[in-house]
Amino acid sequence: MPERNASILIVAGEASGDLHGSKLLARLRDLEPGVDVFGVGGDRMVAAGLEAVYDSDEFSVMGFAEVLRHIPRLRRAMSRLVREAVERDAGLAILMDYPGFNLILAARLQDAGIRVLYYISPQVWAWGEGRVSKIRERIDRMAVILPFEVEFYRERGVEVEFVGHPLLEEPWVSEVKGPKSGLGDPLVLGLLPGSRRQEISRNLPAMLGAARGLAGDIPDLNVEIGLGRGISESWLRALAGDDIEGVRIVQAPDVHDLMVRSTALAVASGTATLEAACAGTPMAITYRTSALSYLVARSVVRIPRIGLVNVIAGEEVVPEIIQGRATPGRLAAHLAPYLTDGELTAATSRRLLEVRRMLGTPGASERVARMALEMLEVRS
Repeated sequence: MPERNASILIVAGEASGDLHGSKLLARLRDLEPGVDVFGVGGDRMVAAGLEAVYDSDEFSVMGFAEVLRHIPRLRRAMSRLVREAVERDAGLAILMDYPGFNLILAARLQDAGIRVLYYISPQVWAWGEGRVSKIRERIDRMAVILPFEVEFYRERGVEVEFVGHPLLEEPWVSEVKGPKSGLGDPLVLGLLPGSRRQEISRNLPAMLGAARGLAGDIPDLNVEIGLGRGISESWLRALAGDDIEGVRIVQAPDVHDLMVRSTALAVASGTATLEAACAGTPMAITYRTSALSYLVARSVVRIPRIGLVNVIAGEEVVPEIIQGRATPGRLAAHLAPYLTDGELTAATSRRLLEVRRMLGTPGASERVARMALEMLEVRS
């Protein structure tokens, strides 16, 4: 078994990484109570036992132009993490998504003789197949959460294991027993504009515009906005002003309840689309970013769809309205059928729950924890 004071560096630079990382830490401590875990995470990971060298909020930057401004600070943070790992004689690093930072960090950790387990793959199958050679050289084992990623990596010589999606461990997911049978009562349109202020500022105006138009045509429509952790209602009201008059604001941890009871959702592209699929709620996926970031993304993305629900299904289960096309009118036009046609709503709900079944079975955190402890055994 691993040494009782075995040390692990973990880096989760995203809000979703903090959630999934906290579950992983809990399973690690269940299996090996003496393990010492330090690195980058948020409040949930700290509560689960992480010794935080940095808070993940300090790493929360998005888009090509935005990241460029923060390169010097991120380089300093990387140097410190490597130094801490060497000084603590870390036997393993667990890196979670956040590829722009973590793939460079992996190379530096490898040079220091530290093994690397990558949990939650970078989406190189979408935009960066050229990086697969770096992954093969720098990563010892890959734990992936999307079913099609196994074949992608195995064909390219990467040691990989499908562990299932950690979303399936959330209690609210198991409470969703079946698809929606129709429109439901009351009629609710949920708006999920993103987890960061940058995202919300760009995505919310079109969502609110679409909601106003739909409310004019559907008098009994209730509109609600879901806000993640760290986003205050006061900030949202200052951003939106009179545009959110009459709109109910739902904050974490009640956002998943909003997903489940909504008739339809407007969702910013990202993990929230899979959460909506787990709820069985029809949605329109939308996203806006800076012009420069969008141009860069267009030049490298190699897949026809960006919504994870559609990528996993291999077809357009729900519509995607992106960048310049993400106008209030277009978004409303795609949402309206879900709010007026009960048969379509039920059929789409059934298809989304089929996507959920493709995500595997609960237990991802324990599977990854066991992989990590196996890798520490190799070292000891």
